[in-house]
Amino acid sequence: MEENKVWKERKEIESIESDDSFQKVATRVSVVTIIVNIILALFKLVAGVIAHSSAMISDAIHSASDVFSTVVVMIGIKLAAKESDKEHPYGHERLECVAAILLSMVLFITGLAIGMEALQNILQGNYANLEVPGVLALVAAVISIAIKEGMFWYTKFHAKRIDSSALMADAWHHRSDAFSSIGALIGIGGARLGFPIMDSIASLVIFFFIVKAAYDIFRDAVDKMVDHSCDEATEKQMRDCIIVDEDVISLDLLQTRVFGNKIYVDIEIGVEGSRTLQDAHGIAERIHDKIELDFPKVKHIMVHVNPAEI
Repeated sequence: MEENKVWKERKEIESIESDDSFQKVATRVSVVTIIVNIILALFKLVAGVIAHSSAMISDAIHSASDVFSTVVVMIGIKLAAKESDKEHPYGHERLECVAAILLSMVLFITGLAIGMEALQNILQGNYANLEVPGVLALVAAVISIAIKEGMFWYTKFHAKRIDSSALMADAWHHRSDAFSSIGALIGIGGARLGFPIMDSIASLVIFFFIVKAAYDIFRDAVDKMVDHSCDEATEKQMRDCIIVDEDVISLDLLQTRVFGNKIYVDIEIGVEGSRTLQDAHGIAERIHDKIELDFPKVKHIMVHVNPAEI
């Protein structure tokens, strides 16, 4: 019963990839993201200018950078979905990681620009000349928090559905925007309560949130670029799956590596030395198929058979 469930799940994943739904889902989510970010960035920019809020203007710049970031994600996902060819026999999955790294760089540069301007306002110490933000800035911050948190969950849902690291990075970009809007809300509220410098401090807080998000995205993408092994829990499940076979006497080697959003596995098993070549091949093939069935993210498996010492 459990195997039938796993098999159905695997077939669903294969159908997504085979009928190009992977790209369709990613493209649809990205288009929605671009439209929302353009409208939101313009609204926050207008609100920031009218209400004299540097924090809201900084938040608008953050949202505007999301448009470029999403375009990078779309390009990365399209390239990563290309079929294997002679020059790239293992596929193009890592190009999605490249897109995520570029996105992290855009985030970092955006955050750095916001942080430098905020720090300059704070260090100048001329607080009396700082204008108190209007109520429109508060309204814009609340609307931004609600929309960006909604976009985070929307994008995260589809990123997990198609197992896309670039789309997941874009989801966390939305979450960083929501956090930055919370910082803007606090800063604008503080400024309206009689502490104008709070608006600039809010911009500085936004800078830290953006840089933290950029670092997390960069670290995750680099891990997937350098043939990082699977997590211990996944490898243990693979070992259990292999050793339970009655014809496998020993598991001599299990190596895994993450390639983009896929897993490559190298296995060496020990079987009775008197087995015929045909029997040994059948056992290896059974192990191969079992791993593919139970672990849908596995793209390629190499199973080597050794004569076991009894």
